Amino acid sequence: MAGPVLAQSGSGGAPELILRNGRITTMDPARPDATAIALRDGVVMAVGTDAEIVKLAGALTRVVDVEKRRVIPGLTDSHMHIIRGGLNYNMELRWDGVRSLGAALLMLKEQAARTPAPQWVRVVGGWNEFQFDEKRMPTLAELNAAAPDTPVFVLNLYNQAFLNRAALRAVGYTKDTPQPAGAIIERDARGEPTGLLLAEPNAFILYNTLNLGPKLDPEQQLNSTLHFMREENRLGVTSVGDAGGGFQNYPDDYGIIDKLAKEGRLTVRIAYNLFPQKAKQELADFQRWARMGKPGDGTDFYKLNGAGEMLAFSAADFEDFLQPRPDMPAAMENDLEGVVRFLAGNGWPWRMHATYNETVSRSLDVFEKVHRDHPIDKLGWFFDHCETVTPQNLERIKKLGGGIAVQNRMSMQGEYFIRRYGLKATAETPPVKRMLEMGLPVSLGTDATRVNSYNPWQALYWLVSGRTIGGTVLYPEERRLDRIAALRLMTADGAWFSRETGRKGVLKAGAFGDLAVLDRDFLSVPEDQIQDITSVLTVVAGKPVHGSGAYASLAPALPPAMPDWSPVRSYGGYQARKSTSSSMSDAERRYQYAAMCGCASQCGVHGHDHTAVASAARDASAAQAFWGSLGCSCYV
Repeated sequence: MAGPVLAQSGSGGAPELILRNGRITTMDPARPDATAIALRDGVVMAVGTDAEIVKLAGALTRVVDVEKRRVIPGLTDSHMHIIRGGLNYNMELRWDGVRSLGAALLMLKEQAARTPAPQWVRVVGGWNEFQFDEKRMPTLAELNAAAPDTPVFVLNLYNQAFLNRAALRAVGYTKDTPQPAGAIIERDARGEPTGLLLAEPNAFILYNTLNLGPKLDPEQQLNSTLHFMREENRLGVTSVGDAGGGFQNYPDDYGIIDKLAKEGRLTVRIAYNLFPQKAKQELADFQRWARMGKPGDGTDFYKLNGAGEMLAFSAADFEDFLQPRPDMPAAMENDLEGVVRFLAGNGWPWRMHATYNETVSRSLDVFEKVHRDHPIDKLGWFFDHCETVTPQNLERIKKLGGGIAVQNRMSMQGEYFIRRYGLKATAETPPVKRMLEMGLPVSLGTDATRVNSYNPWQALYWLVSGRTIGGTVLYPEERRLDRIAALRLMTADGAWFSRETGRKGVLKAGAFGDLAVLDRDFLSVPEDQIQDITSVLTVVAGKPVHGSGAYASLAPALPPAMPDWSPVRSYGGYQARKSTSSSMSDAERRYQYAAMCGCASQCGVHGHDHTAVASAARDASAAQAFWGSLGCSCYV
């Protein structure tokens, strides 16, 4: 290593940005560690020591001291739904990261008070009951008490949804509403809907009901997408694979993201896949889309990646571990073959949703049949999920040149899986380490925003610790990944899935200038704190897109979240855990008081007015004393 190697694009001038005095993990085997990096024209110009890099600076170069912080390539979430999520982010009250049901319900109550008619309060995924100190779901009575007049929709994974009475009125569910296929509208003794919707196992009733709510207007959707991208940047994410999704029609629902891409306003690179919308019309959709473009069309910021994650509705299983594994219909192979044969014949790679090994096995029968006529081993196709895939099917995937995009859905549903299948079956669900040992391409994502939280550090914590978000141990130590191996799945290895290997997820000359400066060192922080990591400075294409603290001025400011009642204005997105009250803001302390309350609901005598108490001069340390400081003396 005689010195830094310059990218060709940067060899004719000085860098625009230099970061120095860092602990840089490059993910480049030729130079895995460095202390400084130079960026120019959107790419890495050079990586090396402070002395090597700082001397490259010119008169206009911005040199930033990162004060020994860990610097990593920007994270790639290889499976999420950022386009759909961006259109809705500003409407959603996120319980992601909230560790007390009492605090979550207080947030909901406050948001209901500021939400104007006919808008709803929506809690749309990203949480489970095991993250709460109380270890339970909210009750319908609690939702009705918190919001007697404002419609409330609370989605738990793709298992169930809770609607308060106002939401039932808004969607028109009555005793005369028929039961949907594969789902349950729970009813009371009089036949009236209670507000609980259950996927058994078909989740259509859940997202169909959500789709009945009001939408943001186009200007608000654009603002919402900007805020969601910035939230991803705050967590160190610079690239995503968008897996399409239900009620996300192409090209109709891509107008906002197209506009931002054309205006150069994206702060996250997006490789998107196209997801058909109607059963038995999947092939027609792909044929129409093939006439409109081809994989790779677009730019390094926004491009068509291929087909999926849905290929044929009859081939899609459900990831609801509260329910038994669904049996795929007999028509699955025929429906899937027509689509895959067309895609392979036209050079389209695909991604395919498959939770269970049985679905993987039947799909591979089709892929192997098509491969004999149209080789697919160079396309870059892959499965998503694969929680229960067997070693035998991993061998078949490898032989066909496929990959596997895994997500940390087990960190949200691991307790459910153990309850149904037992601890022994859980030990390799999914078998990530075995996949890597076999040499398969593997990437890590979240499947956000409805199934899971979009926080990538929860996913990394899951692989390193082997635990759920609630702390349940899923995997023996020998099946867990070390921190570098886990990080590689969200950086260098993730690039294979968008055909950008060597250009993305690695900090070396000529690669994308995407990186994150972390608020704590991922490689040495106590294991439990991995899930709390954020970025203090995120750079995409050589330009700061997020900064906090001393680095806040480096990134452009965002306009306030729209509309003015948006939950994002009050709460932001992912809620960081708080260990002490001394450094809390007044708003944060209010939620801490709610979390300390021992009652499952308000005291019938005194009411527990947490908001009033938190605004008074009270000592938080007395919150759990005999009489408490919560405004109640009933000792209940």
